[in-house]
Amino acid sequence: MKIHSVRIVALAFLCGPFLAAQPADDTQLKQVIIFGRHGVRTPVLPNAALNNFSVQPFPQFSVSGISVLTPNGRRNEAILGSYFRLRLTQEGLLTGKDSADAAFVYFRATGTPLIIETAQAFAAGMLPTAGVNVNFSQESDPLFNPVSAGVARLDEGMAVAAVNGRLGGNSQSLASAYASELALTRSVLFNYPFDQIPVPAAPAGKVDVTVLPIGVTAGTPNLPVGLGGLAMVIGAIDPFVMEYADGLPDADVAWGQLTAAGISQIFRLYNLTLDLEFRTPYLARVQSSNVASHIVRSMVQAATGNAMTGALGNPSTKVIVLTAANTNLTGLAGLFHLDWILPGYQADVCAPGGALVFELRQSQSTGEYLVRASYVTQTMDQLRNVTALTLDTPPASAPVFIPGCSVSNSAYDCPLADFVRRANRAIDPESADLMN
Repeated sequence: MKIHSVRIVALAFLCGPFLAAQPADDTQLKQVIIFGRHGVRTPVLPNAALNNFSVQPFPQFSVSGISVLTPNGRRNEAILGSYFRLRLTQEGLLTGKDSADAAFVYFRATGTPLIIETAQAFAAGMLPTAGVNVNFSQESDPLFNPVSAGVARLDEGMAVAAVNGRLGGNSQSLASAYASELALTRSVLFNYPFDQIPVPAAPAGKVDVTVLPIGVTAGTPNLPVGLGGLAMVIGAIDPFVMEYADGLPDADVAWGQLTAAGISQIFRLYNLTLDLEFRTPYLARVQSSNVASHIVRSMVQAATGNAMTGALGNPSTKVIVLTAANTNLTGLAGLFHLDWILPGYQADVCAPGGALVFELRQSQSTGEYLVRASYVTQTMDQLRNVTALTLDTPPASAPVFIPGCSVSNSAYDCPLADFVRRANRAIDPESADLMN
């Protein structure tokens, strides 16, 4: 008993400093910026094109068209919006009275039907009894597409060099580095066991996307570099995630050949492409400085109560919801070197409907303003089953550390003043404007 008591005392002594370093959260939420991706959609290529890559015809979704928000995608966005309604009401940022809360909410979306409809569905879930205006532009929105809008200038030669430099000047080396994922992809598309040896030849008349040469070339204003055959691979595997997330029958999810884990493994190829095109430091700086500048200025505006050029909404805006593509989220994460991982997903995946969330909080004891970042998304099974979300059954969430800014508490809070300094180092002033 004496030895046991000594051990308890020793344990308490050792744990004391740690416990003391974890103070109770005395912060109050003052503003939240939800930067989300569009919801579950149909594939980006028509089945007539996709069927050239496989021996079996790709399944049909419940809605026709290319890159169209599906009915389940719309439902899941409304569910996610309703979850944020509960959470923000609990935090005291919203009152639960939609007509009153609507005056303090700002929505903005990329001007494509898929993303506008996603934002509208989210808004309907967050403020179900209030009519909410979603701001969007039919032209290229400088917030989300600064290069095509003329706000930022992309040096094509530098873009190609920056990506090639990450690959040791040998882009084809990706074929060996991701050989397992490419082999799994091929076995699914051509319908043979993954471990079959030797692998069968490509069926007559079919394109084997897994052997097309990978190369880095100049891109377009909305796609900074071309990646050759890797882009074709992405087009072929993109439907698998959406088939699962949209709740298609098991037999129609990669023709019954992939579980959620298998889809996640193949998705490493998709994430690789986004990483190269939008997380590469030069590309992230050119393509994401403008949206980063607006986010930072919006927080400063809310903290000071003074209108600020280049901010979104007005000083009294409590909730800012930005809806765009996974490319936009990937770029912003790359600019600030943000990382996350959640169960069922690969690292840094921008899942359908998932969002980077930036909270402006104020310490009630010191008055200091803090920035708290997280990544929030429905799991693949929550999407597939159109699972209702509540405070007791929430979506998946991970706190996000902001390098060069976050402190060591469990939420990785970042003092607002440090966040502004960190952002000013990351943002390229020549790639950002002060326009709303």
